[in-house]
Amino acid sequence: MGEQAEEQAKTNPLGTERVSGLMIKFSIPSIIAMVIGAVYNIVDQLFIGHAVGTLGNAATNVVFPLTTSCVALALLFGIGGASCFNLTMGRNDPKKAVHYIGNALVLLFGSGVALCIFTQIFMMPLLHAFGTPDDVFPYAMNYLRITSIGFPFLILTTGGGHLIRADASPKMAMACSLTGAILNTILDAVFVLGFQWGMRGAALATIIGQIVSGIMVVVYMRGFKTVPLHRAHLRVRGACVKEIVTIGLASFANQICMMVVQIVMNNSLTYYGALSVYGEAIPLACSGIIMKVYQIFFTVIIGLAQGAQPIESFNYGAKLYQRVREAYRSALLIGGVISVASFIFFRLFPRQILQWFGSNTEEYFEFGVMFFRIFMFFTWLNFLQPISSSFFTAIGKPKKGVFLSLTRQLIFILPLILILPIRFGIMGLLYSAPVADLLSAIVTVFMVRAEFRAMRALELSEQPEAV
Repeated sequence: MGEQAEEQAKTNPLGTERVSGLMIKFSIPSIIAMVIGAVYNIVDQLFIGHAVGTLGNAATNVVFPLTTSCVALALLFGIGGASCFNLTMGRNDPKKAVHYIGNALVLLFGSGVALCIFTQIFMMPLLHAFGTPDDVFPYAMNYLRITSIGFPFLILTTGGGHLIRADASPKMAMACSLTGAILNTILDAVFVLGFQWGMRGAALATIIGQIVSGIMVVVYMRGFKTVPLHRAHLRVRGACVKEIVTIGLASFANQICMMVVQIVMNNSLTYYGALSVYGEAIPLACSGIIMKVYQIFFTVIIGLAQGAQPIESFNYGAKLYQRVREAYRSALLIGGVISVASFIFFRLFPRQILQWFGSNTEEYFEFGVMFFRIFMFFTWLNFLQPISSSFFTAIGKPKKGVFLSLTRQLIFILPLILILPIRFGIMGLLYSAPVADLLSAIVTVFMVRAEFRAMRALELSEQPEAV
């Protein structure tokens, strides 16, 4: 390796501390921060389920694709900026590295403002496109009109957390998200149950928490530790933006594909639900609840992958390939344990989970239990694809990361959602997920094995240079 990179590796803890210790240091706060983000929606769903009922739960489900789009933008610029920063620091170029942080901050908040304006202007056609039934429409409008105001702060908090972790402050990233989530929960109780403001109260509680979290991110960035962040670093540079977007594209693509699948799934649930004994609202409400519960599991896996990213990025940039492989394998092992535990939990307690969100009809529970047990049958395999996609992004190979992100959501599950219900009705929608999960896991295994072989060959070819 080069002398500068070698010196940087010797002084930076990412290149010297035990990988297992670094995984704990970075992954646990990252996981907590991601779970807190998922809890925002779960908390609203819990209070709305008890105070408003099935129609309110269905409303939060049909607007959820826009929340997913916020996360997509946060990951595009947050992971892209953080990975570029870590890779550049691994090459011992701090003057260049800090521009990625400044540009990422501007892109995060600016994209949130743009999405907010777009949503406010095109709210009605968006809700129609998302498959909103007529009786759910007023609830969805009431909720989205307010929550869209919080989009810039949601994106800034979620994406800014990655930048803060890149500054070796994972606990601060967690604190930013945790503060907003606690505030949201308290205000949900006050606004929804105390003042009986219904959907409007839940929406107000959400955006107040998001605004507070966003302000905390901005305050932290004023004292960025690794390299001082100045106003000049906020000036958007085309070259920086291109690199940030290129690196963050894999995570962005995965979220956008999830959003497309959510929209198609919502429309299909409405259509095929109307043709079944369950009607339109029950499948939408159950799907919304279950997917948000599943999102908690999935965000744990994403948080684990994000915790491994700075370790993988820095050590790949410093040509410490054994440490890269060790970080990836550690994430995979932990992810496997979490996935198996989640699978067992979902199989054993589906009805009890549904009851947390309020009492309902027997048809509601019947469909919800089927959704849990069929749609999420391969939960125990679902850690492979996100951890591996994040791994490719971290080592600067975004095209492979993007392709892997597309496998489950776009290449496999979307066609299955469209095809299987033609033959099997609403049950075809439930069986689409396990088939897609299995196929994407197989593709992931082959791609990672090939990359590890290429990494070992690269290691051998550079060995004389390290002697």
